[in-house]
Amino acid sequence: MIRSELVAMLAKQNPDLSLKEVERVVSTFFEAINAQLAEGGRVELRGFGAFSTRSRTARTGRNPRTGDPVEVDAKSVPYFKPGKEMRARLNV
Repeated sequence: MIRSELVAMLAKQNPDLSLKEVERVVSTFFEAINAQLAEGGRVELRGFGAFSTRSRTARTGRNPRTGDPVEVDAKSVPYFKPGKEMRARLNV
């Protein structure tokens, strides 16, 4: 499912809200998650899962085209851990 499909589905389930209002809600939701993760925080949605960041150390990688070594800087990457209820629904 892509973002526009999510907005359309939510708008269909909530006919009292306009498409623009639903789009604003979805955008606000994703912006809040992004802001919290950018601050190094964690977002937990009960029954769904938790979003957090993990640190990757600097390393020496390889250029796939030439095989030459390339230095890869340390960075933070997003991480999602599904909740117990989600895992149970997926593994019925």
